[in-house]
Amino acid sequence: MKIDIQDIKFWMDAIRNSDDRSRTLESFWGGQLQSKTWLIESLERKSRIANASVIIFGGWNGVLASMLFNSEIGIKHITSVDIDPVCEEIARTMNKRQEMEGKFVAVTEDMCNFHYDKKPDIVINTSCEHLTKAQYKKWLQNVPKDCKIVLQSNDYKELDEHVNCVSSLAAFKKSSGLSSYMVEDELQLQKYIRFMLIGHK
Repeated sequence: MKIDIQDIKFWMDAIRNSDDRSRTLESFWGGQLQSKTWLIESLERKSRIANASVIIFGGWNGVLASMLFNSEIGIKHITSVDIDPVCEEIARTMNKRQEMEGKFVAVTEDMCNFHYDKKPDIVINTSCEHLTKAQYKKWLQNVPKDCKIVLQSNDYKELDEHVNCVSSLAAFKKSSGLSSYMVEDELQLQKYIRFMLIGHK
Protein backbone atom coordinates (compact mmCIF):
# COMPACT_ATOMS: atom_id res chain seq x y z
CA MET A 1 0.00 0.00 0.00
CA LYS A 2 1.41 3.35 -1.08
CA ILE A 3 -0.22 6.56 0.16
CA ASP A 4 -0.68 9.26 -2.48
CA ILE A 5 1.17 12.45 -1.52
CA GLN A 6 -1.99 14.46 -2.22
CA ASP A 7 -3.85 12.42 0.38
CA ILE A 8 -1.16 13.12 2.98
CA LYS A 9 -1.63 16.82 2.24
CA PHE A 10 -5.37 16.49 2.91
CA TRP A 11 -4.66 14.56 6.13
CA MET A 12 -2.61 17.51 7.34
CA ASP A 13 -5.38 19.92 6.30
CA ALA A 14 -7.88 17.90 8.36
CA ILE A 15 -5.64 18.05 11.43
CA ARG A 16 -4.90 21.77 11.06
CA ASN A 17 -8.58 22.64 10.54
CA SER A 18 -9.83 20.50 13.44
CA ASP A 19 -11.22 22.20 16.55
CA ASP A 20 -9.64 19.41 18.61
CA ARG A 21 -6.34 18.52 16.98
CA SER A 22 -5.31 16.10 19.72
CA ARG A 23 -8.49 14.09 19.27
CA THR A 24 -8.07 14.06 15.49
CA LEU A 25 -4.48 12.88 15.86
CA GLU A 26 -5.72 9.85 17.80
CA SER A 27 -6.71 8.46 14.40
CA PHE A 28 -2.98 8.09 13.69
CA TRP A 29 -1.95 6.27 16.87
CA GLY A 30 0.25 3.26 16.17
CA GLY A 31 -2.40 0.71 17.17
CA GLN A 32 -4.99 2.39 14.96
CA LEU A 33 -2.73 2.35 11.89
CA GLN A 34 -1.55 -1.20 12.55
CA SER A 35 -5.13 -2.44 12.85
CA LYS A 36 -6.18 -0.72 9.62
CA THR A 37 -3.14 -1.94 7.70
CA TRP A 38 -3.80 -5.48 8.95
CA LEU A 39 -7.41 -5.26 7.75
CA ILE A 40 -6.43 -3.95 4.31
CA GLU A 41 -3.66 -6.50 3.78
CA SER A 42 -6.07 -9.30 4.75
CA LEU A 43 -8.62 -8.05 2.23
CA GLU A 44 -5.95 -7.70 -0.45
CA ARG A 45 -4.99 -11.35 0.05
CA LYS A 46 -8.50 -12.75 0.35
CA SER A 47 -10.91 -10.43 -1.42
CA ARG A 48 -9.83 -8.32 -4.37
CA ILE A 49 -13.01 -6.98 -5.93
CA ALA A 50 -12.96 -4.73 -8.97
CA ASN A 51 -15.01 -1.55 -8.49
CA ALA A 52 -16.09 -2.41 -4.94
CA SER A 53 -18.66 -0.31 -3.13
CA VAL A 54 -17.89 -0.15 0.60
CA ILE A 55 -19.71 1.10 3.68
CA ILE A 56 -17.61 1.75 6.78
CA PHE A 57 -19.58 1.96 10.03
CA GLY A 58 -17.89 3.82 12.84
CA GLY A 59 -15.87 5.52 10.08
CA TRP A 60 -14.57 8.09 12.59
CA ASN A 61 -12.22 10.60 10.91
CA GLY A 62 -12.00 8.79 7.59
CA VAL A 63 -8.46 7.40 7.83
CA LEU A 64 -9.47 3.81 7.02
CA ALA A 65 -11.36 5.04 3.96
CA SER A 66 -8.32 6.96 2.75
CA MET A 67 -6.06 3.96 3.27
CA LEU A 68 -8.51 1.71 1.39
CA PHE A 69 -8.50 4.09 -1.56
CA ASN A 70 -4.71 3.75 -1.60
CA SER A 71 -4.79 -0.06 -1.42
CA GLU A 72 -4.74 -2.65 -4.20
CA ILE A 73 -8.42 -3.41 -3.58
CA GLY A 74 -10.42 -1.95 -6.46
CA ILE A 75 -12.56 0.65 -4.65
CA LYS A 76 -15.34 2.36 -6.61
CA HIS A 77 -17.04 4.18 -3.73
CA ILE A 78 -16.92 4.43 0.07
CA THR A 79 -19.63 5.70 2.40
CA SER A 80 -18.32 6.49 5.89
CA VAL A 81 -20.97 6.44 8.64
CA ASP A 82 -20.39 7.83 12.13
CA ILE A 83 -22.74 9.00 14.88
CA ASP A 84 -20.42 11.88 15.87
CA PRO A 85 -21.20 14.96 13.74
CA VAL A 86 -17.69 16.33 14.34
CA CYS A 87 -16.27 13.45 12.31
CA GLU A 88 -18.13 14.25 9.10
CA GLU A 89 -16.17 17.34 8.05
CA ILE A 90 -12.85 15.82 9.14
CA ALA A 91 -13.52 12.64 7.14
CA ARG A 92 -14.51 14.69 4.10
CA THR A 93 -11.25 16.61 4.29
CA MET A 94 -9.21 13.44 4.83
CA ASN A 95 -10.75 12.06 1.63
CA LYS A 96 -11.08 15.34 -0.26
CA ARG A 97 -9.53 14.04 -3.48
CA GLN A 98 -11.97 11.12 -3.64
CA GLU A 99 -14.90 13.31 -2.58
CA MET A 100 -14.19 15.66 -5.50
CA GLU A 101 -14.16 12.62 -7.80
CA GLY A 102 -17.56 11.48 -6.46
CA LYS A 103 -16.09 8.40 -4.79
CA PHE A 104 -16.51 9.30 -1.12
CA VAL A 105 -19.39 10.37 1.11
CA ALA A 106 -19.38 10.91 4.88
CA VAL A 107 -22.69 10.88 6.75
CA THR A 108 -23.66 11.51 10.37
CA GLU A 109 -26.02 8.76 11.45
CA ASP A 110 -26.60 6.09 14.07
CA MET A 111 -25.39 2.92 12.36
CA CYS A 112 -28.23 0.95 13.93
CA ASN A 113 -30.74 3.02 11.95
CA PHE A 114 -28.86 3.05 8.64
CA HIS A 115 -30.94 2.42 5.52
CA TYR A 116 -29.32 0.52 2.65
CA ASP A 117 -30.35 1.88 -0.74
CA LYS A 118 -28.61 -1.10 -2.34
CA LYS A 119 -26.40 -3.95 -1.20
CA PRO A 120 -22.73 -2.91 -0.96
CA ASP A 121 -19.90 -5.24 -1.90
CA ILE A 122 -18.22 -4.90 1.49
CA VAL A 123 -19.48 -3.76 4.91
CA ILE A 124 -16.84 -2.84 7.51
CA ASN A 125 -17.24 -2.22 11.24
CA THR A 126 -14.04 -1.84 13.24
CA SER A 127 -15.87 -0.37 16.25
CA CYS A 128 -17.87 -3.36 17.48
CA GLU A 129 -16.69 -2.80 21.06
CA HIS A 130 -18.44 0.60 21.06
CA LEU A 131 -21.90 -0.98 20.64
CA THR A 132 -23.92 -2.60 23.40
CA LYS A 133 -24.86 -6.22 22.77
CA ALA A 134 -28.38 -5.11 21.80
CA GLN A 135 -27.07 -2.43 19.43
CA TYR A 136 -24.60 -4.84 17.87
CA LYS A 137 -27.33 -7.41 17.27
CA LYS A 138 -29.63 -4.78 15.72
CA TRP A 139 -26.88 -3.40 13.48
CA LEU A 140 -25.77 -6.86 12.35
CA GLN A 141 -29.33 -7.97 11.57
CA ASN A 142 -29.71 -4.92 9.32
CA VAL A 143 -26.69 -5.84 7.14
CA PRO A 144 -27.91 -7.28 3.80
CA LYS A 145 -27.81 -11.08 3.61
CA ASP A 146 -24.84 -12.66 1.82
CA CYS A 147 -22.92 -9.39 2.12
CA LYS A 148 -19.17 -9.60 2.62
CA ILE A 149 -18.49 -8.25 6.09
CA VAL A 150 -15.36 -7.22 8.00
CA LEU A 151 -15.57 -6.97 11.79
CA GLN A 152 -13.04 -5.89 14.39
CA SER A 153 -13.29 -5.78 18.18
CA ASN A 154 -10.83 -5.94 21.08
CA ASP A 155 -10.34 -6.87 24.73
CA TYR A 156 -9.38 -3.35 25.91
CA LYS A 157 -11.89 -2.69 28.73
CA GLU A 158 -10.12 0.32 30.23
CA LEU A 159 -12.03 2.85 28.10
CA ASP A 160 -15.55 3.80 29.21
CA GLU A 161 -16.81 3.84 25.62
CA HIS A 162 -15.74 0.21 25.17
CA VAL A 163 -19.04 -1.25 26.33
CA ASN A 164 -18.89 -4.59 24.51
CA CYS A 165 -15.34 -5.94 24.44
CA VAL A 166 -14.74 -9.62 23.75
CA SER A 167 -12.26 -11.83 25.59
CA SER A 168 -11.30 -14.08 22.68
CA LEU A 169 -11.70 -14.73 18.97
CA ALA A 170 -14.09 -17.58 19.79
CA ALA A 171 -16.30 -15.21 21.80
CA PHE A 172 -16.28 -12.70 18.94
CA LYS A 173 -17.35 -15.41 16.48
CA LYS A 174 -20.14 -16.51 18.78
CA SER A 175 -21.51 -12.98 19.16
CA SER A 176 -21.31 -12.33 15.41
CA GLY A 177 -22.71 -15.58 14.02
CA LEU A 178 -21.64 -15.15 10.39
CA SER A 179 -22.63 -17.87 7.93
CA SER A 180 -19.07 -18.33 6.65
CA TYR A 181 -15.57 -17.09 7.44
CA MET A 182 -12.63 -16.24 5.17
CA VAL A 183 -10.46 -14.76 7.92
CA GLU A 184 -10.42 -15.41 11.68
CA ASP A 185 -7.43 -13.70 13.23
CA GLU A 186 -6.07 -11.69 16.12
CA LEU A 187 -3.39 -9.04 16.41
CA GLN A 188 -1.40 -8.48 19.59
CA LEU A 189 -0.90 -4.75 20.11
CA GLN A 190 0.89 -2.99 22.95
CA LYS A 191 -2.10 -2.62 25.28
CA TYR A 192 -4.68 -5.02 23.90
CA ILE A 193 -5.55 -7.75 21.41
CA ARG A 194 -7.60 -6.83 18.36
CA PHE A 195 -9.78 -9.53 16.83
CA MET A 196 -10.92 -9.65 13.20
CA LEU A 197 -13.47 -11.63 11.27
CA ILE A 198 -13.98 -11.48 7.51
CA GLY A 199 -16.80 -13.52 6.04
CA HIS A 200 -20.39 -13.43 4.87
CA LYS A 201 -23.52 -12.71 6.84
